Amino acid sequence: MRIDFDPDHSDRNTFYRLLTATVVPRPIAWISTTSADGTDNLAPHSFFTISSVTPPVVQFTSVGRKDSLRNIEDTGAFVVNLAPEPLFERINATATDFPRGIGEFDACGVEREPSLRVKPPRVAASPVALECELHSTLRIGDSTVVFGRVVHAAVDESVMVDGHPEITRMRPLTRLGRNEWGTLGGIRELARVPYVPEA
Repeated sequence: MRIDFDPDHSDRNTFYRLLTATVVPRPIAWISTTSADGTDNLAPHSFFTISSVTPPVVQFTSVGRKDSLRNIEDTGAFVVNLAPEPLFERINATATDFPRGIGEFDACGVEREPSLRVKPPRVAASPVALECELHSTLRIGDSTVVFGRVVHAAVDESVMVDGHPEITRMRPLTRLGRNEWGTLGGIRELARVPYVPEA
């Protein structure tokens, strides 16, 4: 027997909790931006994925108008930093609703390093950084989808194996429901089955 939920007859938070508990696990885009006045901002966003390969475009969703979104609209650039397990507490700390003008890098003790192609800095201890220029935004309800064209990717050599970023070395965190986070569990490999027409 199933329990039915109608979004038209549920309050926003109830359906939000349902969505975030069932669309799991969600990769985390640890977004670094720089405001027009030069403040470096850092915040995790778990509505994140790839939009296009050619050109390389990634996307994340800002639920509400947060500093990350405002800074990107003002400056046209951001960095997606991979959120690794060893930085778990600091990643969570950067989700704090600091007043505008307080930079999470400094407030949360996160070391930065310069980016190569964009102004916002990268997280020095993150194994992967995707430097992005704003492609476009799309407003949907109370949220804004941000599309960023990847203009440079920087991968720490310590996570590379045979020219490939190795998942067990990157150790990415994911978001689940409530206050739950996911760490890298078991890994299974299975090649796709090619279609072979019958003779």
